Amino acid sequence: MPKKIDHEKRKINILKTALEVFSEEGYKESNLSLIADRCGLSRPTLYQYFKDKEQIYYFAVKLITGRMFTQYSSVAFDSKYGDEADRIIWICDDIIDQARQNEGALRSLMDVMLQQKKENIDFSEIIEKRTKKLSILFKRLLRLGIHNGTFKKEVNIEMVSSHIYTLLECFCFQIAFLGSFDKESSKDFVETYIQFFRA
Repeated sequence: MPKKIDHEKRKINILKTALEVFSEEGYKESNLSLIADRCGLSRPTLYQYFKDKEQIYYFAVKLITGRMFTQYSSVAFDSKYGDEADRIIWICDDIIDQARQNEGALRSLMDVMLQQKKENIDFSEIIEKRTKKLSILFKRLLRLGIHNGTFKKEVNIEMVSSHIYTLLECFCFQIAFLGSFDKESSKDFVETYIQFFRA
């Protein structure tokens, strides 16, 4: 009896392996043959999943961000995670934890972006599109928190959500490239910042 293939698992393996290849070889020098070889697949088999390396990169970003946003959307409006401030803190803490646990994939993703930037290819639009939901989620929680009396009425929603998002970007950069990242003090910093806006 032929072996049953878990196509979703294979697709995820291709994406993770591709990020490693992009990081090691450079995005420009990487090709589907090399990715297929590293995955232990033939090139025609790889084509069953992805048409080119641009699509692989897009889906790698989608893989990394998609699952997290689904979870955060449910946490954001679930009172068992506390009030709106507690929920923002929980989401930020989880992003830091996830980034730390997936440090290698995060580094590969950023390496590709940096290499492509040198060649005037900008993937920031893909990243922005995938992470915009997070910024919108923070704005909705801040707005709801003001309405419910969790946050001060004078909180500038645009500014605070932008600050939180920028902090998370900085932490992800530090996790990917600096060996001195302190997870607990970073979480404390985010919590202190958000608590400042409590009513």
